[in-house]
Amino acid sequence: MLLTHTQKYFIGIDLGTGSTKAVAVDEAGNTLCTAQYHYATQSPKPGFSEQDANLIWNAFKNCIIDITSQFDSTPVAISFSAAMHSIMPVNEQGDALANALLWADARSGDIAKALHESPEGEHIYHNTGTAVYAMSPLCKLIWLRQNEPALFESAYKFISIKEYVWHKLFGVFEVDHSVASATGLFDVLKLNWYQESLSLAGIESSKLSAPVNTGYTRFITTEDALMAGISPQTAFVIGASDGCCANLGGNAIRPGIAALTIGTSGAVRVGSSQPAYNYRAMTFNYRLNQQIFICGGAVNNGGAAADWLIKDFLKLSADSETYKVLFDKIDTVNTGSDGLIFLPYLYAERAPVWDAKSSGAFVGITFKHQQQHFLRAALEGICFALYNVLNAVEESSAVLVEEIVVSGGFISSPVWVQILADITGKRLVLLQGGDSSAIGAIYLAMETLGMNVQEILDRETAKSTIVQPDVARHQTYSRIFPIYKKLYTDLKESMHQIHALNL
Repeated sequence: MLLTHTQKYFIGIDLGTGSTKAVAVDEAGNTLCTAQYHYATQSPKPGFSEQDANLIWNAFKNCIIDITSQFDSTPVAISFSAAMHSIMPVNEQGDALANALLWADARSGDIAKALHESPEGEHIYHNTGTAVYAMSPLCKLIWLRQNEPALFESAYKFISIKEYVWHKLFGVFEVDHSVASATGLFDVLKLNWYQESLSLAGIESSKLSAPVNTGYTRFITTEDALMAGISPQTAFVIGASDGCCANLGGNAIRPGIAALTIGTSGAVRVGSSQPAYNYRAMTFNYRLNQQIFICGGAVNNGGAAADWLIKDFLKLSADSETYKVLFDKIDTVNTGSDGLIFLPYLYAERAPVWDAKSSGAFVGITFKHQQQHFLRAALEGICFALYNVLNAVEESSAVLVEEIVVSGGFISSPVWVQILADITGKRLVLLQGGDSSAIGAIYLAMETLGMNVQEILDRETAKSTIVQPDVARHQTYSRIFPIYKKLYTDLKESMHQIHALNL
């Protein structure tokens, strides 16, 4: 049905790992409609995570068609958010020569480990702001050079999934400072490609796109390139990475405010006028724009760990009624799960341990523990992992976090949200909707076009639900947390020995 909105509207596009999502909002920031198209990832070998970039391009086009077909006018602007750390070789026409390697691709793990332990590792981290780990496009390029030399040499450029879509639209190779700052190849202070990283990767800067600021704008000027529902007056704003956009979309770029997301994985991020370096924890420092860094850390095990326990281990159905019963049971368990502690490293772990050979563990099991104890311990373990990241971020910056803007599917569970508040001891602001990355991209576009988005941000924040921590429960968790952190150190060698068995 055609919407008869005659007011101006803006579209935010989030190019994600599993789907592309579009959100349309009006000038006041009200969401008008959304569209989403999913696509599959490929794992041809253990540790590989790839994607056909054409799937993302087609999903983008379909989202635009779905949104614009509901209006009797064209959008004022279209702005982009995108998942970080993807890289793929393309020819001079911008056609992909191979699938994109995604953030979760771990094939360069040994390369990353050797680089991290080398004298160059910390120097590269301090200049590029990106953790020296398998997710880094720097490490992926080194792997491609060593293992796929013919493909490596045939590449005209190495680009991300967002750059692929941008080239399809405009025929130019350009990358925003935000996505570039997550490659391990970009100097986050000087805002240009970092020569030491380029030398390690074995490429010249000409093999990469031209860096531009996150408010950089282009227009489609030729009739044959116009898409359905788009006019030559529609501004295309290149935007930023998904994490950086999420902070802006959640009004979490102010001092003392953090953003925390639990989806399949999880992340903690704060806005800062300067990088917050911590090589031990390898907190990241990405650019939102030329004034603001988004600093933080990501974990591999968020909702994926909880889903494993419910679906794979307990073999329970994943319907809403099952979840309600389970979470009701969890709520009856004492704080700390009566001494049961869970290390949630089922899919290895990123910040702050950065161990591709780590694994999950339940510790402290006794005869008194029942199904609901394991479920609560799992949620507590995920929250402990994110609290560990939050501590590393606070340790690295001069600002103490007082409030956390939280988003993701987990906020539909009051029990899980309260556990997070009690473990962190922070006031939580629940961000509804789950579209913060796409919304943040829209706010970038609005700012680029001279609009004041702070009024919209303040109004949205005022409507949010607040969850306060329980002081007594926080004290209990504060006694457990040091044990949780020490468990990884105690078990690390055994984890690696088990991993080496390759069973």
